[in-house]
Amino acid sequence: MMDFVSIIGSDMLYNFHSHTQFCDGRATMAEFAAEAVAQGFTHYGFSPHSPVPIQSPCNMSMEQVPLFLDEVARLKALYAGKIRFYAAMEIDYLGEDWGPAHPYFRSLPLDYSIGSVHFIPDQDGTLVDIDGRYERFKQKMSEHFHDDIRYVVDTFYRQSIDMLRHGHFDIIGHFDKVGHNASHYCPGIEDRQWYQNHVNALIDEIIASGVTVEINTKAWTDHHRMFPAPRHWKRLLQSRVPVIINSDAHVPALINASRPQALRMLSET
Repeated sequence: MMDFVSIIGSDMLYNFHSHTQFCDGRATMAEFAAEAVAQGFTHYGFSPHSPVPIQSPCNMSMEQVPLFLDEVARLKALYAGKIRFYAAMEIDYLGEDWGPAHPYFRSLPLDYSIGSVHFIPDQDGTLVDIDGRYERFKQKMSEHFHDDIRYVVDTFYRQSIDMLRHGHFDIIGHFDKVGHNASHYCPGIEDRQWYQNHVNALIDEIIASGVTVEINTKAWTDHHRMFPAPRHWKRLLQSRVPVIINSDAHVPALINASRPQALRMLSET
C-alpha cells in the first residue's frame, strides 16, 4: 500500500481526492492542475469515480480510462519539478464481484486507489446510489427501501466491512458518510447504540487492514460535517491509523476547501 504519511509533511499542501471531467467533476484536469500549482500544492491526486457495470451518470466509463491515464501522464510531464501528480480512482465497492480487488482495477497502472461505498442493494437486490443530496435520498427511501432506514444503515456498514476484507485499496473514502443523509431522515440516529456499534466495528476492521483513512472536508462549509465525524478521530489516532485530509473537490476553487480547519481540529484532538 502507498505510504501517504511518509511522502507528505504538515507544512505541505496536498489533496488525494478530486473529481474532474472524467466523472462528475465540473472542470477539466488541466484546470485543476493549474489551480493546484497556483496555490502551491506539492502533491495532488486525480481520483475519478471508477467504471461500474451499472448505469451511473457520476462514474467514468471503461472507454475513458486510457484517456484519463494519458492526461495524467501529460500533466506530470508538463509540471515536472513543480508538483507531483498522481493517477488514482475512487473505486466503488458493489459487492464481492465488483470493487477494488477486481482484476480489472488491479491491472491498471494506478498510483493508489480509494475504496468507497456509494451504492447499496435494496431489499430486492437492485443497486441504488445513496450518496448525494438529501432530497434524492428521501425519495429513494420510499421508492427503493420501503422507508427502512435501519436496513440502509446496516447494509452500508456491512458493505464497507466487506470491502475492507476484500482489500486492494489504499484509502477508505468518507467511511461514515451515510450518517449525513440518515441523520436528516432520522434525527439523532448517529447517537443510538446500534449505530455506534456499526462505526466501531468498521473502525476495528480499518485498524486490522492497515488502510489510510481520509478526513473528507467536502461538506464542512455547507453542512458543518466532516467524514468521518470528529468524534471518531481520537480512536483512529490512538490506534495509529494513518490519516490524511482530502477535500473531495469537484471544482478547482475548492481543492483546499476546509482542509485548514480539519488540520487545526486534528491537531487539537
